Amino acid sequence: MPSVVDFGRTSSDYSKHRQGFPDAFFTRLAREGVLRSGLRAVDVGSGTGTVARGLARHGCAVTATDISANMLSAARQLASDAALSMDFREASAESTGLPANAFDLVTAGQCWHWFDRPAAAREALRLLAPGGRLVIAHLDWLQLPGNVVEATEALMSAFNPDPPDHARFGCGVGLYPQWLRDVTDAGFTPLETFSFDVLLPYTHESWRGRCRASALVAATLPPADVERFDAAHARLLSERFPHDVLDIPHRVFALLATRP
Repeated sequence: MPSVVDFGRTSSDYSKHRQGFPDAFFTRLAREGVLRSGLRAVDVGSGTGTVARGLARHGCAVTATDISANMLSAARQLASDAALSMDFREASAESTGLPANAFDLVTAGQCWHWFDRPAAAREALRLLAPGGRLVIAHLDWLQLPGNVVEATEALMSAFNPDPPDHARFGCGVGLYPQWLRDVTDAGFTPLETFSFDVLLPYTHESWRGRCRASALVAATLPPADVERFDAAHARLLSERFPHDVLDIPHRVFALLATRP
């Protein structure tokens, strides 16, 4: 089993099946005064660009960065399909190579835990103009007793019992108070947080694709094991969760920080 998580190997399933943050997330950012047309924004760890496209749809001038060329290629295609214009850079969140004090907004969606967090927070502070905002957000599926998430995670653990530390399941409740320390130590103040729950619908096919695109499956397992997992997952869904559409509970968590 590979010891390094490589989401580039999952870019096809990732772009097709991972829904990304719901519209309610961007609506909430707009209501909080964080998101508005005309902002200069950097989306770090952009992946296939789900957050970046949301920012662009709200009128931001967006630069999307990621370390994976495969992910950025998928992001370019999805942006083109949506008739959205943005800049793409292959760069890490800790060292983007972008100019200092040049942006109004930095976002990190579904990726902060993969970074050298203190270094990424310092880089965000460097990128932002005074008064600029940093948004760190996560969208977690929720394991509840007897639900499809619980069954799916048990299957993932059976196929991948000893994954790299960062690939393990999160805190379980979808809240990340430790991130407040990251940004406070970097010099951000004041801070705000919000969270809310949402049901995201998946078909059997799209839930299987979403799970293949996770860190515990195609990003770490050899291709033959991914195929075996997917076949077992298909059987599990057919036998235990036969409804055509699965309403998967998720929790959105966001930390909003301001550069003084």
